[in-house]
Amino acid sequence: MQSEPREPATPLWVAALILGVVFLLPPVRAWMHNLAHRWMAVLLTAFALSYGLTPVCIRLARSLGAVDLPDARKIHFEATPLLGGLAVYLGFTGAILANGIYSSRLLCVLAAGSLVFVVSLVDDIRELSATLRLLVHLAAVGLLVCGGIVLHVLPDSLGAPGYMANIAITAFWVVGITNAMNCFDGMDGLAGGLGVILAFFLGMLAFQTKHPYLGWVAVAMMGACMGFLPHNFRPGKKARIFLGDSGATFIGFVLASLAVWGEWAESKPVAALVPPLLIFGVLIFDMTHITVTRFVTGKVHTLREWLEYVGQDHLHHRIAAVVGGPGRAVLFIWLLTVCLGTSAMVIRNADLVDAFLLLLQAAMIVALVTILERRGRALQASEPLEARPGKSKARRRGKRR
Repeated sequence: MQSEPREPATPLWVAALILGVVFLLPPVRAWMHNLAHRWMAVLLTAFALSYGLTPVCIRLARSLGAVDLPDARKIHFEATPLLGGLAVYLGFTGAILANGIYSSRLLCVLAAGSLVFVVSLVDDIRELSATLRLLVHLAAVGLLVCGGIVLHVLPDSLGAPGYMANIAITAFWVVGITNAMNCFDGMDGLAGGLGVILAFFLGMLAFQTKHPYLGWVAVAMMGACMGFLPHNFRPGKKARIFLGDSGATFIGFVLASLAVWGEWAESKPVAALVPPLLIFGVLIFDMTHITVTRFVTGKVHTLREWLEYVGQDHLHHRIAAVVGGPGRAVLFIWLLTVCLGTSAMVIRNADLVDAFLLLLQAAMIVALVTILERRGRALQASEPLEARPGKSKARRRGKRR
């Protein structure tokens, strides 16, 4: 039986690419800014560039050999290109730069995100060690800190110790979210869809708090992920391309950086943490759960083993076992993220009682997910699909597919 063509119909993606280039022209940008809000120009530019460039990235990935090969532990059956992240990166940065969204802090985010992207892109083509990737992530956090993008959990009155502790918390947050997003690139549409949803709620939060600048950056990421998604999430059909480590880590890093950058509650640093915690709640839950479980069960014993370990024990694997397949699991996790993000929008202006009820609701949602996750673990027990430390490239790609 002849396999389905991998590329979309040429006229559609070529038209999108031409439209994206047209959006880059200064007269067109000025007309769009006068006709509508800037966020619309940013969204359309990012979407058109990402959608139009993705087929180009498919061809490039094949020529470079950057493909994810199927094996017994993966859910896809054909070699699939891995450079979808390149289209997301170009769509995002093109929309930002073309629409005149500049600042020293944004420059730090772009520089740090580009560092993470380039190293992960090399990793998609030629394997790099987990330790090296972690060091690069920490170096990227250092660039954020140099730009003044630091969480202020502890008060400035504590002096240097408090500032250093805030830097450590920032690094823990950014590196954790970056890697959590990469772990969620395990089913068609999951990481790309989460990128759209998380960027949407961060953008809404930015506009709520009168930070339109941050909102524009979030909208650019939202548009870039939306442009990639039709090539990757195709119910009933095979994905044409995967994000790869380069796309998933870049999306996670930029969104985590925006969460640190924003002032989500004036003069209330602890309260400002609640909305981002809810928005990123699914990623936080999964990363916390697998870390505790792997150490408690003895699957890993050191940080190095944890970095290199890959297994079928993530939330999306468990949920897929319960709801009956990857497609349903993806929709479930999308809706779960929307529920938590909606609570984050409301909790900012809620009084004490309402805020307590919203947090209680979020806790109950987490409890329900935990019950489903445990059920999924039981269903998987008859056919465990765990990878063990020791293998490298195929093993790491196995966690995604």
